[in-house]
Amino acid sequence: MEAGWVKIYTSADFFKSELVRQVLIDHEIEAIIINKQGFPYRIGEVEVYIHEDDFQKALEIIVKNEL
Repeated sequence: MEAGWVKIYTSADFFKSELVRQVLIDHEIEAIIINKQGFPYRIGEVEVYIHEDDFQKALEIIVKNEL
């Protein structure tokens, strides 16, 4: 992971993490997913990362949208 990225969201549900990523992208915040779930059982977490400069804005969006 490059410097300057911070984890903003973690879930065991891939689709919830993807929803958070899409909402952030819709608000012009660059977001990526790191899928740490093992195959084929899907055990583990899916993490959403953003640039640290966007942390406060992203947090407000997540809370406002009840994600």
